[in-house]
Amino acid sequence: MSLNNIIRRAASRVVPFTIRTSTGSQRYIHHRSSALFATALNDCSRNLLQRSFPSFLHRYYSTKPSSNDSLLRIIETELQYAVESHEADEGEEVPQGFPFEIEDHPGQQTITLTREYQGETISVEVHMPDLITGEDDDNDEGNDEDEEKGNQSSIPLVVRVSRNSGPCLEFGCTAYPDEVAIDSLSVKDPENSEDQIAYEGPDFTDLDENLQKAFHKYLEIRGIKPSTTNFLHGYMVDKDSREYITWLKNVQKFVQA
Repeated sequence: MSLNNIIRRAASRVVPFTIRTSTGSQRYIHHRSSALFATALNDCSRNLLQRSFPSFLHRYYSTKPSSNDSLLRIIETELQYAVESHEADEGEEVPQGFPFEIEDHPGQQTITLTREYQGETISVEVHMPDLITGEDDDNDEGNDEDEEKGNQSSIPLVVRVSRNSGPCLEFGCTAYPDEVAIDSLSVKDPENSEDQIAYEGPDFTDLDENLQKAFHKYLEIRGIKPSTTNFLHGYMVDKDSREYITWLKNVQKFVQA
């Protein structure tokens, strides 16, 4: 039924009522009924419009494309894919005998490992992994040792060995599959002023080979060895996925607001 037909039917019910209740002259009745008819017609039209148009306008504006709709759809698709991929790749459990306590704070790019060893405190700052697929290097031949390491996934580590007071040893390491490389070694003294530039020592690779091997053994005894770092690689890959999902959800909330 059209809107005009509804209005005319409502008006036809209003007019007889106004004529019957009028007591003046025919001219006054006609004038009053016409005025009441117009009022009733306006009221009826306004009520119908109020009932009909808000829902129509709501549907119109709710379906009207927003500049953010396309972005939100892409974010939702990517979020769904990230969640499904993370659920399919179950995180590794901490192996029995793992020598460190793991401190993992959501929203941070690093985790911290701590342990006590013969009066020393060993702390390890583990960074997000540098993932290398190796797909572009399958046909490469004749790579030397450095190039082979460059084609492997790795995780950066900062290992600090300290006692109750005084300076500490700080190792910059890179953990590859089944190997831990020491990149740098320095002595850090917390009592040194920040505006003083401390001597960081020579490049680790410039040290005597026997001295390099001795420092590798020094770290291995304290728990920095391939059996530890290989687990950490999988742990950090899983953390990277978890942090990415959280980041996507935060972006989605912001765009939706």
